[in-house]
Amino acid sequence: MSQAFTPAGGSGRATLAFPEVAAGETIELFLKATGAAPAVVMLRGGAGPAGEVSTRRSDCFERQRIVAAAPADRLDYDPETTSLSVVYAYDPATVLDAGVRILSAGPAATPPELAGYHFRPPFGWMNDPNGFGRFGDRIHLCYQHYPHRARWHAMHWGHAVSDDLLHWRHLPIFLEPDEAVWAANGAGGVFSGTAIAVPGEDGFRAFFTDHIDGRQPEMEVQRMVRSEDGITAGASRVVLAGRPEGLGIGEDNRDPYVFTGPDGRLKMLLGGRDAEGGVVMLSETDDPTGATGWRFVGLVHREREYGHTVGECPAMLPLDGPAGDPATRWLLIVGLLMSRDLPTRRRNLTFGIVGRFDGRTFTPEFRQELDFGTDAYGFQAFVDQDGPVAIAWLANWTDIVKSADWPTAMTLPRRLLLTDGALSTPPVEAAVTLRQSLVDDRRLASGETLRLDDGAAEIVIEFDEAGTPFDLVLDHPGLRLGVRADADGLAIIHEAGGADAPSPHYLAAGARVRSLRVFLDRGSIEVFADGGRHAGTKRFADPAAVTAVRLKAPEGRIMAARVWRLGL
Repeated sequence: MSQAFTPAGGSGRATLAFPEVAAGETIELFLKATGAAPAVVMLRGGAGPAGEVSTRRSDCFERQRIVAAAPADRLDYDPETTSLSVVYAYDPATVLDAGVRILSAGPAATPPELAGYHFRPPFGWMNDPNGFGRFGDRIHLCYQHYPHRARWHAMHWGHAVSDDLLHWRHLPIFLEPDEAVWAANGAGGVFSGTAIAVPGEDGFRAFFTDHIDGRQPEMEVQRMVRSEDGITAGASRVVLAGRPEGLGIGEDNRDPYVFTGPDGRLKMLLGGRDAEGGVVMLSETDDPTGATGWRFVGLVHREREYGHTVGECPAMLPLDGPAGDPATRWLLIVGLLMSRDLPTRRRNLTFGIVGRFDGRTFTPEFRQELDFGTDAYGFQAFVDQDGPVAIAWLANWTDIVKSADWPTAMTLPRRLLLTDGALSTPPVEAAVTLRQSLVDDRRLASGETLRLDDGAAEIVIEFDEAGTPFDLVLDHPGLRLGVRADADGLAIIHEAGGADAPSPHYLAAGARVRSLRVFLDRGSIEVFADGGRHAGTKRFADPAAVTAVRLKAPEGRIMAARVWRLGL
């Protein structure tokens, strides 16, 4: 990645140098004016000028595009009048296969030491996954994004594609806030949503919540855009302008999840709340594009166990059969913002509810928490070629530090399986391809301390019977970390020294574990027990790497213990 510098001699100019961009390639750059004079950036190469852009905007970074008129290897600008943020280049004809080349990640570059096998954006802030699905022969992932600092601000949608759910190619930023958001000082933007393929159309259609704090009469409305090429978005249009009447739904009315129901109609779920607590609302349309005709059907879920919550990031999909089969069970996913589990002090829980769905009424059969570590939030899911798959934000609003923080990631993609009357969420099968080398298959089982090179590891343990107590101790320079099974169940230990309040107890109560699969990366742990029957995810308060592991268990109870070094 290149650097901006000011040449010697006091010229007052700055240059951002980078490997040569070919004639005809597109450069996208974000710039703003720092005073009354316009911001001007010139693209140059060995043959001279190759393009120029300018703006007078000073309230936000404005995206500009230059199609290189000749080979070019630098941007030239005056730092007294121009602030330059993110810059990337791509060939529109090949970007879906090659991705963008980051020329400058701006003031909020993701630190290279955080590079691991989890998905992260190359710059800026990220939260909920959006628009997760397979369109054509590629899997697309959009995400809540602010490119220009590592903090939440006016929401954009970042964008990436993958062939295997693990290796991602970054694409141009997909959606940006409109003028009304900047007029509100960035308090809003393109909030979460989903995307669908429409039969007979290229690309996909994306649905999202347009949010502006304090806007009347509606703070949140639902919009749609069409992307014909899978890269760029057309003009957005409002598809659902208000809340259902007569139900006392509050201003929270967001995160459209659009899917095809068992009756062949498009359905839309929205999360929200009323005077009693969190709800999930259902609408439908006869329009196969989803552009018109949405009508409210009813509530498919009302949360009654956790008080005054907000339903967020709902999703619904057939779990164990085709959508049109009446015998198929469906899975409803909902995050409960502001929920509190008093016994464990955990907050913002996410549930999967399994039941029957006839297109208008959802009849629940059972529900279970999707992640006992709670740092898998904002789930998105779709039915892929091999069955249902989900991904989540590897963080939780409870743990975000406003004064100083480090970039977040997405969880490993997970399967959604109905096994023996319970919901299991193991990592996708392709996760085994992350194994670069076998580090150990003997010392950990014998109780020795095993050193880790860079903290990126997979640990697989098998016990002789369910319910075996154990302690997997993880050495970390700033935290007390581990995984423990005892009479209470399975727990992730995460304690920071000097904390003012007791740490939450990240516990799968009553779990009797026989097998364990632990994924360590820089700044996170994901635990899958008994084939994903119990899943727990924790983002570390300190992104330093785990340096060593050791296993304590009753003698003779460990059947196998293996450790692999992981990487992309």
